[in-house]
Amino acid sequence: MTNTLRGWFVFLWYLLDPIYYSLTRLKYVKDEAKQNLIFRVRLTTYKGRQVLLSDGTLINKNDKLIKIHLHNARLLKELMDVPSEVSRARIIFQKVLEGLPALAEYIEQHPDKNEIKGIIGITTLHRGCSRLGFETVHLSNQVYKFIKTVTFLSIWFLSSNQFSLKHFFKQQPKYLFMSKTSLNNRYR
Repeated sequence: MTNTLRGWFVFLWYLLDPIYYSLTRLKYVKDEAKQNLIFRVRLTTYKGRQVLLSDGTLINKNDKLIKIHLHNARLLKELMDVPSEVSRARIIFQKVLEGLPALAEYIEQHPDKNEIKGIIGITTLHRGCSRLGFETVHLSNQVYKFIKTVTFLSIWFLSSNQFSLKHFFKQQPKYLFMSKTSLNNRYR
């Protein structure tokens, strides 16, 4: 895909993003000092299988978690002129790292903070997540896994300089978990 065509798709996505945002229950996580808007989050009720995290936190069906979403439209716009996949990965890693203290503060200020057990996300960008404190878990429901794979396809298509379906389908989406205790110990 040419950079011009990619630029138009990213521009269109950026224009449509406020509509998506208004239709979801997502909230921005802001850091007053840095105005970090990389995370958009919402309170969710977990519906997956039981997960035991390394710090002993047990995530059960119907537990309250904060679901994290990266602001993909913003990221795509910022990363469009970054030529290297490695450089893009480093930038994303750094933005997530910078946003995690604000996320810990967001949870601490949340009205349901006592019921929230941790954070959850779903991504194909899970290499290096353990360095941030996340634990990865395979998606066990094959239908849900397929749906998430297809939804990530557009992001991968717009962000990759060397788009390859074969390479894309090797990047299986996974859950990312971090307990509230772990988040606070690392980032507060």
